[in-house]
Amino acid sequence: MQYFSTVYLSHVLNRFCIRGKFRYALPLRTGHINDTHLVHMEGGSQHPEYVLQRINIDIFKNVDQLMENIWRVTSHLQQKIDDDSYSGEKLGTLQLVKTTDDQLFWKDTNGNCWRCFVYCRHNTSDCTQITPAIAAEGGRALGVFQSMLADQPAESLHQTIPDFHNLSSRLTQFNTAIQKNPCNRVAEVAAEIEAISRRAEDMLLVHRLGEEGKIPLRITHNDTKFNNILFDDQEKALCLVDLDTVMPGYVHFDFGDAIRTLASTTGEDDPEIEEIDLDLDLYKSFAQGYLKVMKGVLTSTEIATLAFSTRLMTYIMAVRFLTDYLLGDTYYKTDYPAHNRVRTLNQLALLEAMEANRENMESIIERIVED
Repeated sequence: MQYFSTVYLSHVLNRFCIRGKFRYALPLRTGHINDTHLVHMEGGSQHPEYVLQRINIDIFKNVDQLMENIWRVTSHLQQKIDDDSYSGEKLGTLQLVKTTDDQLFWKDTNGNCWRCFVYCRHNTSDCTQITPAIAAEGGRALGVFQSMLADQPAESLHQTIPDFHNLSSRLTQFNTAIQKNPCNRVAEVAAEIEAISRRAEDMLLVHRLGEEGKIPLRITHNDTKFNNILFDDQEKALCLVDLDTVMPGYVHFDFGDAIRTLASTTGEDDPEIEEIDLDLDLYKSFAQGYLKVMKGVLTSTEIATLAFSTRLMTYIMAVRFLTDYLLGDTYYKTDYPAHNRVRTLNQLALLEAMEANRENMESIIERIVED
């Protein structure tokens, strides 16, 4: 995280439509992409706390399109929240603060791009002990988020990261990394390469369904790690955060990634591979919350392939981690030389647990839909 002085952060904040006096700013180390600060104000401000972020322009090449996406989505959600005639379930949304000249972000003289949100005060307790009730509420929150955006055309949003969940593209990158072998690591990960390669054709199912027009493009979050859902002290969902990857996608990306991070018995960095398993109770609870909202929105093909989506997203992450390892750890931050290989093994072990529970996972979805 790049260091910025308090004086400079105060200078940046003055570029946004915020009243009150700047008190102090604290770095927030949640997330790995943008530099984030929690800003405290006093006197005259409608909100006492704001989130000030320096956008990572190495990852997000087109900041205008990135911020247009966020503005369109949050504005659409806010309109639904304020509309008394909207009878569907509602969920809160992030509130973007515009600049003093009515722009969505501010660019300083060094080329840094800054944006500001109202801070959403939430329960910051440890989320490692997730109960079925919290899982169900998280599923409901994702369902409401997608449902509230279902009437906004997916084509109205830009692709902020092209081919982000495009498995065909990811496999091309993976095979190129094997062929080039720039760090001479191919031989040591032969077993991992084989495990990924033999599953490739089957894992392209969603990609094929999309190309054939059998599932619709929708507005999806695309980074639904469970900690991107904020909860209040009563364990009710407040809103979804980290909207940088909100763009056209398939519902499988959101449902699958949520289960990947929620229902694994360990985190994705855990080297204790033998401890990895799938918590079916959390899976069932999340699916119940999600389908309670989305059952009438999704097509039959989308529902029939929801259980598969958990394997898809776990597989994609294994592909991405191993590709990065082969290329010399150029994308993901690592704490030790074999970190990305450990992540790969971790995700492959979780994938195997999902494969072993395939029939149970599919049956759970079927029973929920029938109820």
